[in-house]
Amino acid sequence: MTSVVFVHGTGVRAKSYEKSFARVVNGLGRVRAEVRVVRCLWGEEHGASLGLDGASVPVRSKNRGVGGGELLDEDDPLAVWALLEVDPLAELREFAEAARARRGGGARAGFAPGRQDPWHTIADRVRGLSLAGVSGGGESVAGVSGGGLSLAGASGGGESLEGVSGGGESVEGASGGGESLAGVSGGGGSPAELVSDLAPHLGPAAGRVAHEISRTLGGTPPADGIEAIAARAVYALAVQRAEGPDGADEPLPVDGADRDAVVGALTDQLGGTDRGGFAARAAKGVAVRALNSYLSPLSSLAHSFRSGITRGSVPAGGDILRYQARGAGVRAAIRAAVREAVDSGHGPVVLLAHSLGGIACVDLLAEPDPPAGVELLVTVGSQAPFLYELDALTALRRGEPLPAGFPRWINVYDEHDLLGFVGAKVFPGRVTDLRVDTRQPFPRAHTSYFAHHRLYELLAPELP
Repeated sequence: MTSVVFVHGTGVRAKSYEKSFARVVNGLGRVRAEVRVVRCLWGEEHGASLGLDGASVPVRSKNRGVGGGELLDEDDPLAVWALLEVDPLAELREFAEAARARRGGGARAGFAPGRQDPWHTIADRVRGLSLAGVSGGGESVAGVSGGGLSLAGASGGGESLEGVSGGGESVEGASGGGESLAGVSGGGGSPAELVSDLAPHLGPAAGRVAHEISRTLGGTPPADGIEAIAARAVYALAVQRAEGPDGADEPLPVDGADRDAVVGALTDQLGGTDRGGFAARAAKGVAVRALNSYLSPLSSLAHSFRSGITRGSVPAGGDILRYQARGAGVRAAIRAAVREAVDSGHGPVVLLAHSLGGIACVDLLAEPDPPAGVELLVTVGSQAPFLYELDALTALRRGEPLPAGFPRWINVYDEHDLLGFVGAKVFPGRVTDLRVDTRQPFPRAHTSYFAHHRLYELLAPELP
């Protein structure tokens, strides 16, 4: 039996760690049922906090906006999802603005007197959405309901949706002189976990979107493309609610394939045909107008709400700074977890480490007295190679090779994760870089690795 010690990254505390731990247990259990997963929660004791209750944060007395002039590409779905992360209704409001502009100049309303406004009919259909019966890879979520419509057609796993591709993963720089992990393809698996997270929040999200449709579109001429836009808005609002007030909870790990499966099924149930997770052709340009209109205001809002933003970012950014100055406690916690795994007799031991946890593991394993029994290190979305290049690792100076006894190292990254780096060119012959594609924009790409079902399939044959 193999023991996998799961080491979390920056900003994680007990509640979010347990969610991620459960995902890792389920993910590895699907591909290697005999694997034992061991906890290593260091954030509660060794993570950062504002010890003086934010006394260092200045109080803003004037609100001056800082403009941003770079235009975003209307054909980039990740940019649209990045916008919806900030404001789930932004795309819908832009659609409504365009509809009101078409009515100007004498345009007729799109319904006959005495009949129900078709926009109100669409709003009623949005209110009826539910998550009863999403399927994917043979799994389903039962007993989740909330309206008259269902997502029975949503698929993950081996099936693909029109316009949604899941490939793109590859393995680069495999250790051992040119060997590689071949046949890497596909993306998500079953959206069951995502549905479970969103189910309690779908009803309120759908109600909010339905109200917005009735309020802003009522009386305007009919227009194509609302189904996909409404589906994305419902999904984005449900995610926002699932993450708690003001984003207080850890970002919800979501694989892009599962997101597109759920949004595509919602779109289908509303009568639309957009299965690519992006704007319908008739609504082309709506998303990009909304994106560009948000650049400058968001900069101003960031200044206005600096105190809240700073407090919210302390666990994530503060953990990194604190580790650089006081990282011995984190490394000691990892060492203790490895010792527990070895002493249990369920060896060999694998370290599976995310983000800052990967840095700490590399530092620990490069020390003169590394813990015994670790046969494989898997870093996920980690900055360890980048810190080595900066000469900022604790135990290994730039130019020094990895110690001879350093275990086999697989480094997982996503090109959309700006905090994920590659190691094969930094440590030639000692690191295997494994690229995955969660199909998520940053920063969610950094937190969604363990929701990416294909990751576990790729790791399964690599575990001792």
